[in-house]
Amino acid sequence: MKGKSLAWALSAALAAITLSGAVQAEEQVVTIGTGGQTGIYYVAGQAICRFVNRGAHGIKCNAPVSGGGVANVNGLRSGEFNFGIMQSDHQFKALNGLAPFDGEGAMDDIRALFSLQSEVFTILARHDAKVASFDDLKGKRVNVGNPGSGQRDTLEEILRVKGWEMSVFALSSELKPAEQASALGDNNIDAMSYFVGHPNGAIQEATTITAAVLVPVAGPEIDQLLAEKTYYTKAEIPGGLYRGNDAAIPSIGVKAVLSTTAQVDPEVVYQLVKAVFDNLERFKRLHPTFADLKEAEMIEAGLTAPLHDGAVRYYKERGWM
Repeated sequence: MKGKSLAWALSAALAAITLSGAVQAEEQVVTIGTGGQTGIYYVAGQAICRFVNRGAHGIKCNAPVSGGGVANVNGLRSGEFNFGIMQSDHQFKALNGLAPFDGEGAMDDIRALFSLQSEVFTILARHDAKVASFDDLKGKRVNVGNPGSGQRDTLEEILRVKGWEMSVFALSSELKPAEQASALGDNNIDAMSYFVGHPNGAIQEATTITAAVLVPVAGPEIDQLLAEKTYYTKAEIPGGLYRGNDAAIPSIGVKAVLSTTAQVDPEVVYQLVKAVFDNLERFKRLHPTFADLKEAEMIEAGLTAPLHDGAVRYYKERGWM
């Protein structure tokens, strides 16, 4: 009897190991390209994965730090990422093969899932740098953003309509978002740029450790840019969010969007979209910039590429399309 019991136990153990291996083999891992660890893209990616990973569908999601929106487009193209968070203008530029993606050509397989928070192009300058307008940045030490970031691409568009080169700045540093606040506080730069939703942790940190002011991004050249590039809209940073900045500050903005490619399995896209919208009220509590998200806007606003079939399936099930 002991021999039979041992044999049965071994057989059961082997069956469990085989079953476990089969389950692991069926598990599909997907990756979302986000941004810097102090940014909202990272928070959004982590939140999306949290809800996806709670589902019983065999999909495992991770959302590592990345170089930002432009880098996420390139990550989708190369297959490094299955999904990527980016500005709506980058989604448009990738779809149509416009700079900074003109070298690779049109990415006609890029697909939209939904939009997230509104984002505002933000310039924050040390108070003692005496920067009251964008034009005052001439001759200053400015962090223009790391290559592949949204602020870098947008800043280059602003410089183009102004007829400026990077050489107008005394220094054009390429610090990542997480490094900007301390550089401003240590007086290593006079101003930092960021394309981000508000309130934002990095801006909060910078205005806490040093006297710093938000700089208006407005004027005839900005109006020209808005007329030329319809994926930008007028926007403003509300007053009172940061120490020493009580007035609303005008600038330009876009939507943050979650994108993928047509090659990603519609079932995977469906489950990810379902995980977010089935938990939207909980998602909205994870960061102040998500508080105003509305389903009707998320499936339309900022979607400058076609919707993925998996997303369409879910939206039709909910009666939204």
